Amino acid sequence: MTHAKPVVVLAMHPLLTEEMFTPDHHERLASLCDVPDPAPLTRFDDERGSSLLARAEILLTSWGSPPIDAEVLERAPALRAVVHSAGTVKSHIDPRVFERGVRVVSAAAANAVPVAEYSLAVILMAHKRLFRAQRLYAEARSGRLWSQELPGLGNLGKTVGVVGASRVGRALLGLLAPFDFDVLVCDPYLKPGEAESLGAERVELDELLERSDTVTLHAPSLPETRHMIDAAALARMREGAVLVNTARGALVDHAALEAELVSGRLDAVIDTTDPEVLPPDSPLYDLPNVFLTPHVAGALGLETQRMADLALDEIERLLGGEPLLHEVRLEDLGRVA
Repeated sequence: MTHAKPVVVLAMHPLLTEEMFTPDHHERLASLCDVPDPAPLTRFDDERGSSLLARAEILLTSWGSPPIDAEVLERAPALRAVVHSAGTVKSHIDPRVFERGVRVVSAAAANAVPVAEYSLAVILMAHKRLFRAQRLYAEARSGRLWSQELPGLGNLGKTVGVVGASRVGRALLGLLAPFDFDVLVCDPYLKPGEAESLGAERVELDELLERSDTVTLHAPSLPETRHMIDAAALARMREGAVLVNTARGALVDHAALEAELVSGRLDAVIDTTDPEVLPPDSPLYDLPNVFLTPHVAGALGLETQRMADLALDEIERLLGGEPLLHEVRLEDLGRVA
């Protein structure tokens, strides 16, 4: 006797996710579940959305998913899991989803990989003063003794301060291990001895800021972390130090950061800003000591397929009665991104 496959309904922005889910992913999903409509929902309040919600046992969501709130839950009586093939679930999943016993999965671990890779790349380049050197070379169009024009150039013996032993922070700590760096980490949730096992020295934030050549941010955006890097924190950083932000723009007081960058005292690699996008007249677009990118550190293009793989792996575990490896619980929401 064969058992009916559980019904899965997709909810996401089709243009943002068409590269994420390849034909092979769709074929694998169809082998695991009944997919009544492969076209993803972008709203739950129309006729098609209502019809599919009434049958849904698993919602496979990603960027652009409509919010899943109490009203949606009422119209999805069979729902038992939401598998999110992207990072944070806070923007679209109401706490009542957890309270009803619906299991929630996030692919944040897969998204952490390219963020950590980007962070390592820009740390290495920033220590080589590559961003300043490129601007100077374009202006000079001739050879110079660049080490004299760019004090502190080089990676040997530099100190890297990692703020947040999050998924990204931990992945980055692993990537930093082969290099000749002294590595510091600051995170209130680290257990005794855990920093050492990650290859870092645990310190408080003030000490990390004072000792580091590069400070790289990997903390979640929470009310208590808003503007954790303010004018006083920036003032603690040594002259010529580099601030890297691939986390969230709200972690940094951008007015204070702009003042430091305009003065030339600090360098910065900024992938996330507050607001996002910066206004057209922001000086950060043109400063030679700033490398500004448009929120590209996270999974994009082919990298998004890693998140689709994780999501389908978790659906397979769920259906096989195996433990979920990337489950998000209600009590996690207060400390994750």
